[in-house]
Amino acid sequence: MTETPLPVQALIVVDVQKDGVTGAGAVPGADVLLDRTAGLLARARRAGAAVVHLQNDGGPGAGDEPFTPGWALHLPVVDSPAESVIRKTWDDGFKDTSLGAVLTAAGVESLAVCGVMSEMCVQATARTALELGYRVVLPHDAHATHDVPAAPGISEAVPAAVVSRVAAWAISADADVTTPAADVRFSAPPGA
Repeated sequence: MTETPLPVQALIVVDVQKDGVTGAGAVPGADVLLDRTAGLLARARRAGAAVVHLQNDGGPGAGDEPFTPGWALHLPVVDSPAESVIRKTWDDGFKDTSLGAVLTAAGVESLAVCGVMSEMCVQATARTALELGYRVVLPHDAHATHDVPAAPGISEAVPAAVVSRVAAWAISADADVTTPAADVRFSAPPGA
């Protein structure tokens, strides 16, 4: 029997933007990712946990270029003091943003991270959270990425599910990466 993890006080939703979860640019299994993320959001909101949506500002011509259709967040943001949107230009959601200050102001000590892309923005944000001393849960079924194409003479294509698993495994010594999204519980942080 798997032990249910302790509640976390915040949910960080990384780059769940139209470009990455709809149409030709969608990650494999985007429908499952969106379902798991919606469930996490509903439970976090009910518990009064802090919710932060990270929104990547891609460069000119990128699918997530600011103010283009692909840049828009796919899941609705609730107008609440406990919920915010933070734009970013780096993989790491903490770098050059207010994410750390928002979490500190709320008194957050533990958080769950979900979204896209597993080996890039999700892992970078989770890794910095760990370095800053947060307890981190990275639900194994609530982050996704694309296949890595074959590189002739180096390797065959690597399926997206394997890429996601390896990205999580790289931080598994310090983070909970085996809990399914359905088992993540939330509580309000002390500053809420």
